[in-house]
Amino acid sequence: MSRLTHLNERGEANMVDVTDKSVSERSARAESAVRMSAEAFALLVDGSNKKGDALAVARIAGIQAAKKTADLIPLCHPLALTKVEVDFELLADASTVRVRSYCRLAGRTGVEMEALTAASVAALTIYDMCKAVDPAMIIGPTRLLEKSGGKRGHWQTEEVTHG
Repeated sequence: MSRLTHLNERGEANMVDVTDKSVSERSARAESAVRMSAEAFALLVDGSNKKGDALAVARIAGIQAAKKTADLIPLCHPLALTKVEVDFELLADASTVRVRSYCRLAGRTGVEMEALTAASVAALTIYDMCKAVDPAMIIGPTRLLEKSGGKRGHWQTEEVTHG
């Protein structure tokens, strides 16, 4: 039976000791989405949002968030990320921005939480930049798409396609 690795023998929260793990190349991809009104989406796309370029600000916020994940999630290890990407897909028919993140490093623990944090904070930043026009925006789903490296190797959700 699997056990939660962040609990010690007494069931108490515990930061996992990764000292003896091998250093390996590790990466993760995650996504989130922000669905908004057609009006808010049009302002975002044409750059006439009063707060400025929401996507540029959200990209930087996502990158910063990935680097700060250990400050936000109590039991995450601080990681020396070597690559963080945050990209956006504009889905006009659904008035939705799909946020995708990618994190990479050579280390002893994975970067799933960093990728998820990057996608989440980028989505929250888009919300912040557009909320004056549409406070009813919906964020989500947020999910891990793929991870590689470490003892468990490669994993991806069945819905991921590479193109």
